[in-house]
Amino acid sequence: MCDTCGCNITHGNEGLIRPGGKLHKTESGKEAVTVLHSLLHENDHTAKHNRDHFDQHNVLAINLMSSPGAGKTALLEATIQLLDEDIKIAVIEGDLETENDAERIRKHGVKAIQIATGSACHLDAHMIHQALHNLDLSEFDIVFIENVGNLVCPASFDLGHHLNVILLSVPEGDDKPAKYPVMFRTSDLVLISKSDLLPILDDFKPERAKGYLRDIASTAPVMELSSKDKSGMPQWIDWINQQVEIRRTYVEQHPVAAGHGHDGHEHHHHHEHEEIKV
Repeated sequence: MCDTCGCNITHGNEGLIRPGGKLHKTESGKEAVTVLHSLLHENDHTAKHNRDHFDQHNVLAINLMSSPGAGKTALLEATIQLLDEDIKIAVIEGDLETENDAERIRKHGVKAIQIATGSACHLDAHMIHQALHNLDLSEFDIVFIENVGNLVCPASFDLGHHLNVILLSVPEGDDKPAKYPVMFRTSDLVLISKSDLLPILDDFKPERAKGYLRDIASTAPVMELSSKDKSGMPQWIDWINQQVEIRRTYVEQHPVAAGHGHDGHEHHHHHEHEEIKV
């Protein structure tokens, strides 16, 4: 799909760009295939800059990820309604096209910046850096980043955020952590969304989903919630409030240590480069 993460290269066509392949060299004679470590290094450099910027303004940045249609925007709408009015939030929306999700957020009186990624199936730090030029972070306590719906590529790109929240919706099935381990290993919290459908789609077993998470060595807490009937939402709101306080305390104690994680240790975004290089 995109030239950034290499997902336009598949096992079906990679022979074309291997040594001896039809597309191995460009017309100029230069190699057409490049390993993506340098690009990821530049991304991480910009991500650290973004994180410094968030920290300098005492803003918590949360990256929401899921497959398409898992309910990220609906979750944000319900969150806006339930969060204490003293907590000011902004949203950065990532989609291939349209401003539909940003418009939904704006209807609630919340600042929303839309990033149209075109063919890119994920947000990256450079896109977030550009979006931050349109946000006065001194006005906000939280920036939610709604990533492009995709359970593969977004896991490998640090945006400069502090926390990853991954939605696993009931209609998707409970085995997604086993099928997409790279994504779910990055999670700081997993939300089983559309929990109101559990009585109907009774083949989804929350305990089984948790078991798959533990199988891939994820220790992330798991919450069940529904943006529709609001069940489980208070627990989610409590978690957000706790994370805001943790970040405030950390930044107050480390005023010059921008770019460090919420647990007092340097923030490391764990790439699994083998998943995305050609």
